[in-house]
Amino acid sequence: MAVEKNAKTYTTFPPEVASVAAARRFVGGTLRGWGVDDVDDAMLLTSELVTNAIVHAGTEVEVVCELVGGLVRVEVHDRHQARRVPVPGDQVSGRGLLFPETLATSWGVTYGQGGKNVWFTVPGIGAAEHPPPPPSHEEIVSAPQAARPTVDQLAQRTAQAAQDILGADCVYVLLADDDAELSLRATAGVRPEGAALEIGLEGAPVGGRGVYADLGGSPYNLPALQAAGIRSLVTAPFTVDGRAIGLLIAASRDPGHFIEDDVERLQEIADRQAPSMERARLMELERARRGWLGFLAEASSMLAGTLDQQMTMALVAQLIVPRLATWCAVFTVRDTDLVSPAYAWHADETMVADLRTLLEQLPPAPPPAEPGPWEGFTPAPSGDLPETAHRVTGDVAHVFPLLARGRKIGMLVVGGPKGARFTRDALELTEDLAGRAALAIDNARLYEEQADMSRTLQRSLLPPEIPTVPGLDVAVVYEPAGEHSEVGGDFYDVFDVGTRWRFAIGDVCGTGPEAAAVTGLARHALRILGRENHSIPEVLERLNALILEEGTRARFLTLLHGELEELGEGRVRVTYATAGHPPPLFLSPSGVVKSEEDSDLMLGVFPDATFTVRTEILKPGHLLMGFTDGVTERRAGKQLLGDDGGLERILEGCVDLNAGAVGAKVMRAVRGFSVEPSHDDMALIVLRVEE
Repeated sequence: MAVEKNAKTYTTFPPEVASVAAARRFVGGTLRGWGVDDVDDAMLLTSELVTNAIVHAGTEVEVVCELVGGLVRVEVHDRHQARRVPVPGDQVSGRGLLFPETLATSWGVTYGQGGKNVWFTVPGIGAAEHPPPPPSHEEIVSAPQAARPTVDQLAQRTAQAAQDILGADCVYVLLADDDAELSLRATAGVRPEGAALEIGLEGAPVGGRGVYADLGGSPYNLPALQAAGIRSLVTAPFTVDGRAIGLLIAASRDPGHFIEDDVERLQEIADRQAPSMERARLMELERARRGWLGFLAEASSMLAGTLDQQMTMALVAQLIVPRLATWCAVFTVRDTDLVSPAYAWHADETMVADLRTLLEQLPPAPPPAEPGPWEGFTPAPSGDLPETAHRVTGDVAHVFPLLARGRKIGMLVVGGPKGARFTRDALELTEDLAGRAALAIDNARLYEEQADMSRTLQRSLLPPEIPTVPGLDVAVVYEPAGEHSEVGGDFYDVFDVGTRWRFAIGDVCGTGPEAAAVTGLARHALRILGRENHSIPEVLERLNALILEEGTRARFLTLLHGELEELGEGRVRVTYATAGHPPPLFLSPSGVVKSEEDSDLMLGVFPDATFTVRTEILKPGHLLMGFTDGVTERRAGKQLLGDDGGLERILEGCVDLNAGAVGAKVMRAVRGFSVEPSHDDMALIVLRVEE
């Protein structure tokens, strides 16, 4: 029994489904009696809050109506203080406080010892002349939202309005996507048997309309609906410009609850709300597409950032999972023009290994010509497979060919759980991503092939191993610049010429195939001419002529070339010449470093160049170090490592070290000189007379 006092009234309802409709009628009747014309928002908000109280608190509910100035204030009290009220964004069952954020002038929650009070205010009589009173410090107030309501919010309002008008147990709003497939967007009322009804709505006709008593003549899944306790339905389509965009369904446990007039009433609600929902849907779709464009741009940037083929495939799979699919597999074409799995990823990381095992059991097959459904697991591979591997064999899967530069380089397969459906937008987006991925994978493959060829060519231009020279400890260090994508221009060699030994360290101007051609010419010419017993100057003169004969395609060459001759008593004579190359450094056991200042002309410039021979006698413990300018020109800001005798000072600290230790210590100092990556090849050759 309602009690009214000073424009304030309240009543209590039991914790049962029927209380929702009773509370609506109580609020609507009270406000109309006070002269409030627009009571729809207040009734809708009351339904929201009473439903939440019944679902989440499970206690009796007291509803209070109060006229405060020009505003209506409605309070919903429950007796469960500890049960928190769900707010928008909470991942809990029920809708939470969805509508107060968009419909109420203000709203809040007050907690007390005996329970809690959820309240809201809406315009009443003369609201413009009567501003709302300020909230108390105990109340949590949410400001009204200026943003347009979303599709789901509009769908929820529509469902609630239909339930209010038809007195249905539950109402469902289904909207069609771009593939004309219906999806559930909102419900009102307490659904019988949980979500079982949703299963019965699969395949519902978009434009369906009519009353179905005892579900006779219903186009829906009768067993699922009956299992949900539903006995009658009334349906009406949402239409915009003559095009059906969804379906509004009211359901009841009573087989005779609806009559033909209810079709028209439901249709009026659908017609009134359809344009707003379609506009909101299109705006939502546009926002989503803009988001996908941003995603594609980000994906392209990430894919362009690596030239590692395996890393590229991993990026592709992890961009797709879980945004677009539950699992993803990348297959690449081998020499047989058949594809085999190269990378796989699953949203459940515990299944990745089993997914890969399953994919490896598939027989090789050619890549598809067009995108489409994939039946690769039909029939499922047999054999000794983990039980979890078979969990994905029933999944829905789609395949996309990977096309790059007019060639099929593989295929991309994406999968989702059994019964899932990929939307057209998701498939189009995945196809776009597959095209970008194919080009990135092919670029990485080409780069790796080029790098492999460069490494192979570089190895062929260096001696396979450093020989053992009697009485000498020999060590070499070689570090190409960059990412090994091009052949370096530095080289070294140590070889015998009968009873003597010769060594060389050189630097060809530039990198790449042209530099490699000069490097190969120089290294082999040095060996041939040396073994024909030509002197050091003769070798340099003939090599100079050979390079000049190559014409403009040849590159300039700087070279340190010398001969080692054992003199007895541990002494070694070094005869050497420099052609535009840094002269060698000599270190004595006492720590003294010396070097010549001059160097002759580089090779490949002047046909009449001549070369001066210099001689040093090395005693036990002495060493010679040759190097390329990549070492001395290591840069840190404006300073070079070789400035002011920088390399000489490093070598002074190498007394009593063997040749290998000297090379390692010098290169550590070179690397530590600057944090910047080196842009030039670096080579060292260390010859130390054994003690």
